[in-house]
Amino acid sequence: MAENTRLVRKTHRSSRISTIISLALVLFLLGILGVLLLQAKKISNYVRENIELSVILNADADSASIAQLQSVIANSPYVKDNRFVSKEEAALLLKKDLGEDFINFLGYNPLFPSIDVHIKAEYAEPITIKNFIQLISTNPVIKEVYYQQSLVDSINRNLRIMTLIILSFSFLLLLICIALINNTIRIALYAKRLLIKSMLLVGATKGFIRKPFITKGLMNGLYGALVALALLGGLMYFAMQQIPELSMLKDFQTMAIIAAILIVSGIVVSVLSTLFAVNKYLRLRTDDLF
Repeated sequence: MAENTRLVRKTHRSSRISTIISLALVLFLLGILGVLLLQAKKISNYVRENIELSVILNADADSASIAQLQSVIANSPYVKDNRFVSKEEAALLLKKDLGEDFINFLGYNPLFPSIDVHIKAEYAEPITIKNFIQLISTNPVIKEVYYQQSLVDSINRNLRIMTLIILSFSFLLLLICIALINNTIRIALYAKRLLIKSMLLVGATKGFIRKPFITKGLMNGLYGALVALALLGGLMYFAMQQIPELSMLKDFQTMAIIAAILIVSGIVVSVLSTLFAVNKYLRLRTDDLF
């Protein structure tokens, strides 16, 4: 008898652990999607603000004229930041890219000084960029303004497509997550269907029978959410170690929102699925339990 009791307890413990792990994995996927959704704007801004305009200057431009032009550019509402690149610095950068000293080969430095300009994310559109170029092109110090228009068009188009894909995938994954959690809990409670019916037959009220299952469902949802948060935190830490640029995603307020959503989602879905499953077995006739 004691051996049978230990076996039952071991089976129930194993079933609960598998339920928590299943909940954690589903919530982990939901957490990744939450990070993408909540950080999509920041990622989009980061990509847009890395679009670079090269304002090529005349070779004989003096430092005072360059400083005045930089001031005009810096005060423009379109501009996030700008940086002056001398012809010597440009030569060093090109030499590093080419892997050889082209100045010794040519006998002179053919490059021009320039100002690298980054546009604010909200203005990183072809029409706005053209307006900005027209605004500064009247300055006699400027030789030409160069930017990759095809790249700007491609980035804006791809960002719009990516946003639609993420939103569609989010809705689909949310439905799948709810279905998986619900099925996992139903399977876990299937083994206890005879116990539920037996308690009802000996006179226990439905509320009395539901209470321990709902409490356990609440705790399972909480534990699953905490495990999912630990996995999500580990994944983000690893990703930031491998790709330092992702450090821009460090936002404790956003992570707190995601943590709250995962915990509430885990508890609510787990409790509701447990409640529906218990009610199902309470309503079933004894003959239908087998």
